[in-house]
Amino acid sequence: MSGTSLLPPFPRDPSAVENTFDRLQKEVSRVFDSFSRGFPLPELAGGEGLSFGGFAPKVDVTETDSHFEVTAELPGVPEDAINVSLRENMLSIKGEKKSESEDKNTDYHVVERSYGMFQRVIPLPFDPSNAEPEAKFRDGVLHITIAKPPEAAAKTHRIRIKSAD
Repeated sequence: MSGTSLLPPFPRDPSAVENTFDRLQKEVSRVFDSFSRGFPLPELAGGEGLSFGGFAPKVDVTETDSHFEVTAELPGVPEDAINVSLRENMLSIKGEKKSESEDKNTDYHVVERSYGMFQRVIPLPFDPSNAEPEAKFRDGVLHITIAKPPEAAAKTHRIRIKSAD
């Protein structure tokens, strides 16, 4: 092989080196972001989540003595595109988000489309077989309430905290 390199010459100026590495880091981030848009990726927190197309809804889970509440932020998702189900001790929220915008001008024409499916599965700490869950959807926010059975509520014990002297 000849003595010529396929790599660009390494800059001698330290600030140029920083700019080169910054550009490289941005390009690698862009490639990973574009790669992950079309594939299911698990959520790292708050139950199991799958996102197809980059949309994974944020979910808040609250438990009281008498019930279990789940609030999911679903902006831009129509109510008829949401499926909530309860199987054994797993609450599942599935849906699909579609959006399309078009901007026509005399000098240009832009059409942007975005599609994504999502699923969040939240394990419940009790058997909800006799519970009658209630779901409400308003202004892009889904509220689900599941009453705890009496035996699950009775199992909750408050632990008194003593100060360490």
